[in-house]
Amino acid sequence: MAATTAMQSVLGSSIAYGAAGNNRSLNLRSTVPASYAVSSYLRVRSMAEDGQKKQPTTVTKASKNPQPAVPSPSPPKFSDVFAFSGPAPERINGRLAMVGFVAALAVELSKGQDLFAQISNGPGVPLFVGTSILLSVASLVPLLKGVTVESKSDGIMTSDAELWNGRFAMLGLVALAFTEYVTGSTLV
Repeated sequence: MAATTAMQSVLGSSIAYGAAGNNRSLNLRSTVPASYAVSSYLRVRSMAEDGQKKQPTTVTKASKNPQPAVPSPSPPKFSDVFAFSGPAPERINGRLAMVGFVAALAVELSKGQDLFAQISNGPGVPLFVGTSILLSVASLVPLLKGVTVESKSDGIMTSDAELWNGRFAMLGLVALAFTEYVTGSTLV
């Protein structure tokens, strides 16, 4: 079947023997995929055109050990990772929102401070900046090495579940801030 497919593609193309009125040789190694290569001789014949005495033929020796060319994946560029549709922006923002939402609710329950008081009083800003830097770097290192999140997800902990949890945490953090601003008190 592989030889039939290769022959149909070779003979059906415009570079078949005698297509332009002269003899041409055809390199079958470049037209047959390496996985179809056979360790035997292959003879290709075509019909003689008007005025030709002999049919042109080509004999090739297929490779004994075909090595399919597999390009090595290069790590993505920094600009590709941070592109609008890249893997980093939504994932990092979602992870930060999940940590921030849980931390904001925990501080509200333990100290009774609303979100704005947490940010303005005490160690809120340095902790936020430190956590942001730590989670961003921890998220970027595998992405810049070329490891995809989809390759490391299985079971219920999938990459799609993480994206949705991050989206809900972003919405929850905005809703928490808005509710506390409107009511003027803590939510919990």
